[in-house]
Amino acid sequence: MGEPAVKRLNWGCEHPEPGWINVDVKSGPGIDISCDIREGIPLDDGSIDYIVSVHALPEIPYPDLVPAMAELRRILKPGGTLRLALPDLAKSILAYQSGNQDHFLIPNEDARTLGGKFVTYLTWYGYSRSLFTTDSIEELLFKAGFTSVVSCAYRTTASGIPEIVELDNREHESLFVEAAM
Repeated sequence: MGEPAVKRLNWGCEHPEPGWINVDVKSGPGIDISCDIREGIPLDDGSIDYIVSVHALPEIPYPDLVPAMAELRRILKPGGTLRLALPDLAKSILAYQSGNQDHFLIPNEDARTLGGKFVTYLTWYGYSRSLFTTDSIEELLFKAGFTSVVSCAYRTTASGIPEIVELDNREHESLFVEAAM
């Protein structure tokens, strides 16, 4: 018998990807599981080799962040890795302070001023409910029961799983961390 297939999960996937278990709160084409993480993901404990989430966690209200990350930890196999790409508040503050409107990806029709772009970007039109810096997400991941948290660069992993960076995008605005237990 061959090796069992690697199970990898794309949580909060705006763009479902083939070869991944795609999970999102909304249903749609390519979404394998539609559920609210705060109510649990209908997968067995320890059933996933690694999880990637790109810019989904900001939509979770702050009081629900640790339970949501604990739910992701629950479905990871022992030794599994969670990779998060999150909007980096520190990068946004630096862009605001230096007057870099291009950082914010907000069309002029929506906001013309630097402050308008900054606020619209941070709240992402009302969808973002939580903000992150590298040290704040590390603290939350430890509270969620992860025992190792490593800050990573775009398309770089500390996990030993080269494929874990396949979904990386939004390099200029993101921070990347990996958590394991």
